[in-house]
Amino acid sequence: MDTSRREFLKGTAWMGAVAMAAGCMSRQSAAAGGASGAPMHGFRVAPMKRVRVGFIGVGARGTPAVKRIAQIPGCEVTAISDVNPARLDAVQAWMKERGLPAPKEWSRNGDKDAWKGLCDSDVCDVVYSATPRPLHCPINVYAMAHGKHVLQEVPGAFSLDECWETVEAAEKYRRHCMMLENCTYGEEEMLAFNLIKKGKLGEIVQAEVGYQHDQRSLQYNPRDGVFWRIDRHMKHHGNYYPTHGLVPAGRCLDVNRGDRFEYLVSMETKSASFEAFGQANFPADDWRHNAKMVKGDINTCLLHTAQGKTLSLIHNVCTPRPYDRGNLFMGTKGIYRSYPSLLMAWEEKVGDGGAHKYFDEAKAQKIKEEYRHPFWKVAGEIAKKVGGHGGMDFVMDLRWAYCLQNGLPLDTDVYDLATYSSIVELSERSVNARSSAIDFPDYTRGGWKTAQPFTVDEIDMSKFGFTS
Repeated sequence: MDTSRREFLKGTAWMGAVAMAAGCMSRQSAAAGGASGAPMHGFRVAPMKRVRVGFIGVGARGTPAVKRIAQIPGCEVTAISDVNPARLDAVQAWMKERGLPAPKEWSRNGDKDAWKGLCDSDVCDVVYSATPRPLHCPINVYAMAHGKHVLQEVPGAFSLDECWETVEAAEKYRRHCMMLENCTYGEEEMLAFNLIKKGKLGEIVQAEVGYQHDQRSLQYNPRDGVFWRIDRHMKHHGNYYPTHGLVPAGRCLDVNRGDRFEYLVSMETKSASFEAFGQANFPADDWRHNAKMVKGDINTCLLHTAQGKTLSLIHNVCTPRPYDRGNLFMGTKGIYRSYPSLLMAWEEKVGDGGAHKYFDEAKAQKIKEEYRHPFWKVAGEIAKKVGGHGGMDFVMDLRWAYCLQNGLPLDTDVYDLATYSSIVELSERSVNARSSAIDFPDYTRGGWKTAQPFTVDEIDMSKFGFTS
């Protein structure tokens, strides 16, 4: 029986419909085996109709994730771990208010290694890690060694050694290890992917992306009192937070699935903005007044792929400016960008001049509606209500949950986690070497040549039992 969209969104039918929208699915590949085990391209496990999730870290990122995942059919929050008892209490209270079973706790006593007990236990199948960055690789490896699949916040690792360690653990223990790059599931990022896969921009030859977000106040006044963000500026060069713009762009460029990042160069401006902010906002006897930064204000990387494409990547968290992820794609037929506003233009035939100025706002919005990614067609309204960076977090969670429940490969595999996380060390190496070109490791060991590119799967809304 058909139901209206309004009735659909009021009830729970949307959950099944979203689960069936299999956009961006990677295909099985025949990549050569790795040193530690079988290749992970296209890796899948038996369908998990009941996905039991244990959370390590329930702070600013982990707690909203608990609330999202607890609403996904077939997913259960069965374990939580945090060094702060107040955070555990808040999660337990939220679960109780909604009549949900209380998850088992670890770290109530403040033991910083108590998270290992969660991994050792048999109460969860998946570890969702939202911890400070130094714990990312240890959690990846330990959890997989103890039979758990891992969903890891960004970046998934912080050094090349950590990247290799994570890859080899996934191959050895045959477990998923997905990096939770939520921007990959943003509405306009997925719109760009859909337009590109449908050939509207021709062949993409260049992308310009980044993370530009004024964090001066946040970094000098962290919510948790731990200065791990600005500590990086005081000790290291390079781009330590590369993935928000990069992963969606890499998907559009078929990175690790027909192409790969081959090398990069990286350079920085001088350091000025953070130091000026500290001097203007803190008294002379406060360490922040005279704090000196190693990292420059703005880091710019230029990446070159094996197929001859380029990608520029900017990291800037300390100059006064609006938020910007860039999201610019240049193709042989036209251009797309979504910051500071949605802009696009393309030629219908070569040389017709159709891309000499951007489409007007009305036409751009019409195209957005016509080429909206299937995920957002089905889940967009409810995702925005549930929340999480405009709904992208919820779409991301729905996707990996659907893949696990249906025995499909996850969209982002361990090779992607390692490749994109490598920017942290590679960018610093290049800056330290006067912007010399630095090669990327090939974590796939040649598997990128045969791994199939991502596709956009169309969906028939009538199959879900409701009409628009």
